[in-house]
Amino acid sequence: MNTTRSGRPALTRPDGTPLRVLVVDDDPDLAEVLTGALRYEGWEVRAAGDGAGAVAAARALLPDAVVLDVMLPDTDGFAVLRELHGVQPEVCVLFLTARDAVEDRIAGITAGGDDYVTKPFSLEEVVARLRGLLRRAGMARQLDEGPRLVVGDLVMDEDAREVTRAGALIELSPTEFELLRFLMSNPRLVLSKAQILDQVWSYDFGGRAHVVELYISYLRKKVDAGREPMIHTVRGAGYVLKPVAR
Repeated sequence: MNTTRSGRPALTRPDGTPLRVLVVDDDPDLAEVLTGALRYEGWEVRAAGDGAGAVAAARALLPDAVVLDVMLPDTDGFAVLRELHGVQPEVCVLFLTARDAVEDRIAGITAGGDDYVTKPFSLEEVVARLRGLLRRAGMARQLDEGPRLVVGDLVMDEDAREVTRAGALIELSPTEFELLRFLMSNPRLVLSKAQILDQVWSYDFGGRAHVVELYISYLRKKVDAGREPMIHTVRGAGYVLKPVAR
């Protein structure tokens, strides 16, 4: 297993290059400690002490994630975030705040932040929060990840038996997992009920079409719920899994 010096499984960008993180805090000692902890993960890290420096650093680095203090000497973190989204729209943002009021948390999330930690915090917590954000956003992969099936924004890690869509984890039963694996292994191909029964249940076709229909409906509720549908019925022929047209 590929691990960091801290012993955690190593994360990289999907193309295998180091993740890029920008640390923005006007406390130079804290910024140095955070930067060191993130470099310990094998990531490329830069730091800035104010809003203007943060935007300039973001333009140069194009970060995957930003650790952003709410209180800065020239502006606040919410204003900086709006500018950062103009540079890197999909960037993950972890707010640092010395205030624990509910309204501050709401303001951070409303401004487009993904998560927050309240000072004082542990470095382990910051690293863990960032790793979770980056993986859920699809911006990071584990170096020792097993084989994956990818159809549009739907991703299946066959060894870990994990499925995500647009970074959100989808909980599946063993049978639902096997059915989805068969569909994802044959994207854009119309699969008959007989083929599905043979592959997923190892049944000879014979009056069991309702089993396929039932499990397709289960999958739709989990994979397609609240999203553009990927699982389609081809009347008289079967079912097909297709990425959403952009």
